[in-house]
Amino acid sequence: MKIDFSKNTDNLVPAIIQDAETKQVLMLGYMNKEAYQKTMDTKKVTFYSRTKNRLWTKGEESGNFLHLVDIKNDCDQDTLLVTVNPEGPTCHKGTDTCWAETNKEDYGFISTLEGVIANRIENADSEKSYVASLLKSGINKVAQKVGEEAVEVVIEAKDNDEGLFLNESADLLFHYLILLQAKGYKLENVVEVLKSRQK
Repeated sequence: MKIDFSKNTDNLVPAIIQDAETKQVLMLGYMNKEAYQKTMDTKKVTFYSRTKNRLWTKGEESGNFLHLVDIKNDCDQDTLLVTVNPEGPTCHKGTDTCWAETNKEDYGFISTLEGVIANRIENADSEKSYVASLLKSGINKVAQKVGEEAVEVVIEAKDNDEGLFLNESADLLFHYLILLQAKGYKLENVVEVLKSRQK
């Protein structure tokens, strides 16, 4: 991999650090040729510290190392994307990221939808919502609804109406997310089980 260290007068390139699993951005550091080479040799991310004026392996004092997974160079060959498995919090202030965000997987709109469902559950007494009314019917009714939606997905899968199939699939996923939370879980718990099955 060719990295253009010469574009900056200090011969440093930015290194964006990203969790290999959650895809969350953890921090930003800088590397020179020596820091890059040490990172490759030790498989622990090493930066050039502009304040200490020396190589600095993340975690050398705290033990919160960044274990290297992969390094990619951008299209201009002057910015690195470094994917890692972090050991402990990344920020020196003790937070998961240098932006004080929790380092967990985000499923985009699905995570947003889970948040809406959680809000409806928490405010079930004051909310006049479908989710709240379904939950008031009890866990058996929620589970039954998931079963009904699953059957409808199977029926639509045998036909050629893509719109109906996708709509029934959306209904199934929505009701399954409700059932998960009614049982005290979220999608991330199911994902963990799936990950544990990988060989």
